Formats: sequence, structure tokens, C-alpha cells
Amino acid sequence: MDSLQGFGSPSDTNSSSSSINLNSSCSSSSNPSSPTATLSRYENQKRRDWNTFGQYLRNHRPPLSLPRCSGAHVLEFLRYLDQFGKTKVHTQMCPFFGHPNPPAPCPCPLRQAWGSLDALIGRLRAAFEENGGKPEANPFGARAVRLYLREVRDSQAKARGISYGKKKRKRPPQSSARTSLMPTTPPPAPPPPSSASQ
Repeated sequence: MDSLQGFGSPSDTNSSSSSINLNSSCSSSSNPSSPTATLSRYENQKRRDWNTFGQYLRNHRPPLSLPRCSGAHVLEFLRYLDQFGKTKVHTQMCPFFGHPNPPAPCPCPLRQAWGSLDALIGRLRAAFEENGGKPEANPFGARAVRLYLREVRDSQAKARGISYGKKKRKRPPQSSARTSLMPTTPPPAPPPPSSASQ
């Protein structure tokens, strides 16, 4: 999975005022009584992603405040992140288009993997609300963002020859499920030992 680590760390940020604090820890609102508690990997990644997005907004020309951010700005951010991607996505002109394991290198671009973008949007969506944003105004949940992610998933699936279908849960066969509900009869008793064989 591609990582967004290293972008927008607090040491890179300039102090800038906005109505929602982009540099706050995302988990501080959920657990105010223990500020020194060790954060989970998910919470750390969510905080880094939130700081990265805040840095992107501050560097945007003209600078954007979070309340003015829309789904279109989120899409700009996702396209900006493509330059840091590590996933080879073959173009339709490439002879390896549709091959999951190409036998030779090709000049096709590196992009952010769909799974990475999908997870990123999920974390940013949660961070937005944890930092004072209203769910109905969440730009990360905009319809345009969902459609973009679906388009990326489908195009990468075709280009890389990988299906991103939903994983189905394995269910036990119906016959064994029925027999487990029916009462079982005790096994027959073993025959008595014969004394004639001595």
C-alpha cells in the first residue's frame, strides 16, 4: 500500500489560522483525559493524513480554508498525490495493459493505488468530523469523490488485470449446517471382550 508519510509533517507547516484546527491531533477529541496515551497505527496515520491535507490547503494558490473546501478540492488533492504513487498503471497503448505481472519494464506512470486512496479518504472523512466539521458538510464524503474513487478502481482493475470485487464470506455447506441442528443418536456400544481368544 502506498504511504503518504512525510508530507505535511508539523515541522513543515507554517502557522496559519483557520476555523477548524488542521494541526490538532485527531484523537484528542475522542479521548481528552489521556493526552499521553499511545495512539494506534490507524490514529497516527489519520493524524499524518490530516496534517498533509492541511499543508496542501495552505500551499494552495490562493490558500484555502477548510470550511471553503469542496469535493472538487479533494479531487485536486488526490490527483496531486498521484505524483508520489508507487503503483504501475498501464496505459491502453502499453503491451502489458491488463497483465497483473508484466515480464518487462515499461514507461507507464506510477499512481496511487486505489486501495490507498480509498483508505485515505476514509481516514480524512473521520478526521474532518473529529476536528469540528459537520457530517453534512464533509467534502471527503462528496458524491464526486465517491465517483472518482470508483472510476480509479475500475480503470486500475482493467489496466493491471486485477479484479477488485467484493470478497464473499465463506459459508458452511447447507447439509452440514442442517445436521448440526438435528439431534444425534449416541454411537453404538463396543462389543464385549471375548474370553475365548485367550
